[in-house]
Formats: sequence, structure tokens, C-alpha cells
Amino acid sequence: MKLSARNVLPGTVVEIVTGAVTSHVRIDLGGSVVTASITNDAVKELGLVVGSRASAVIKASDVMVGVDE
Repeated sequence: MKLSARNVLPGTVVEIVTGAVTSHVRIDLGGSVVTASITNDAVKELGLVVGSRASAVIKASDVMVGVDE
């Protein structure tokens, strides 16, 4: 698969919280965790379960930067 997104962060699924229509999928990137909200159908089609290898693919027009005060 080729993607136009340049931010592909590989990791491991550590939690899936299923709702009525969407699921929150938490992916451990090696110390940091990102949460994606995707449809329940997508979770099934991708075969996601806790322990699965998965990548967070991020394509955004804006990225904010913060620093500690």
C-alpha cells in the first residue's frame, strides 16, 4: 500500500473500547500511546485485537507545538 501521508507510526494495539458505532483504538508507539476513533466495521475488517501490530497514520494540515513553562 502506498500512502500520501508521511507520518506513519508503527506500534501495538493495547486497548479497544467498542461503542455503538465507533471504537477507540489505543496504539502504543513504544512509550507513547495514540488513540484513534474508527468505525466498528473498520476494526473488524482490519482484524484488530489487543496485541495486533498496527500503524497510526496521521495526515493533518495543522500541527501544534507546545513546550513546558
